[in-house]
Amino acid sequence: MDKAKQVRQGEEQDWPALEGYLRTTLPNETMGEMEVMQFHGGHANLTYLLTFGGKELVIRRPPFGKIAPGAHDMKREYRVLSKLYKFFPQAPRAYHYCDDESVIGAPFVVLERKTGVVVRTHVIDCFKSYDKVAERLTEALVKVSADLHKVDYEQADLTELGRPEGFLERQLAGLAKRWSLVKGDNSNGMDEVIELLTTNVPTPQAISIIHNDLKLDNCQFHPQNPDQVTAVFDWDMTTLGDPLVDLGTTLSYWREPYFDKYNLPIYLSEEFPDKQFVIDKYAEYTGFSMDNINWYHAFAFLRIGVIAAQLYQRYVNGKSTDQRMKKFQYAADVFAGYAKKLMTK
Repeated sequence: MDKAKQVRQGEEQDWPALEGYLRTTLPNETMGEMEVMQFHGGHANLTYLLTFGGKELVIRRPPFGKIAPGAHDMKREYRVLSKLYKFFPQAPRAYHYCDDESVIGAPFVVLERKTGVVVRTHVIDCFKSYDKVAERLTEALVKVSADLHKVDYEQADLTELGRPEGFLERQLAGLAKRWSLVKGDNSNGMDEVIELLTTNVPTPQAISIIHNDLKLDNCQFHPQNPDQVTAVFDWDMTTLGDPLVDLGTTLSYWREPYFDKYNLPIYLSEEFPDKQFVIDKYAEYTGFSMDNINWYHAFAFLRIGVIAAQLYQRYVNGKSTDQRMKKFQYAADVFAGYAKKLMTK
């Protein structure tokens, strides 16, 4: 199961203040003694498990330090998850959003606790006895992506979540701005990638709710059923836009021989099917053309490169004690190289 652990040193919150606030705001959900643990899987947002008697709640807040404009948006996560759960059962229900930073020093959202197992880079023990389990886990991820993209965002009352017109252009401009804040004196090839993407923007085939970080370890699976996704996490970047952005993001976490020598910590093992399997299954479930998939794939590497640079800068500046971020020092350069390769095929 995706188990919470002891709170990491330096990532404690003002627990008495939080407890008092929650008991006043959510009295029916907070009866009994409060216990606190932390989920360690994410690289950015801080996620805690609060237990009140037999009731479990999840608290999510942005990381410490300076936050890039529009990033780690807990209000957005609340807007999405307070409504989407009615139409997409893998979305945890959001109970409350707090913008009063005097409570724990940052905005936070209170969520439903969902249970299941998380697959990060390898097939985990509870699934190893199943036939073709890596393919089944992959197909389950693709299917849940397609199901999300089929949700009628107007019926879900999420029309104000984003402005679909010009979505890709705005995304590129936003990433370029974020990159300019962390690149220092070395562009690491990212400026060239931004130029290549900007001059070849495709026309969207549909407008959908897009998660913006769909990958295996942002999902929970039923421990006795690798075909069933029980939950999808991390909705703070959700918007309305081109659904193939989500597919490109998913592909960017897949194993790619180009990266083997860099030992980057975010890729699936070779036991999983290749990227073409993912592309073909998504086309099967959605009916979308895959003619421009390399653009979306390269776009995802641009974004991951920017995020990696931001995480590394946060570590260098002492805003995080998470040692995993130390590995991201050269990540932007590596990702830029592969994105250029995709765009020049």
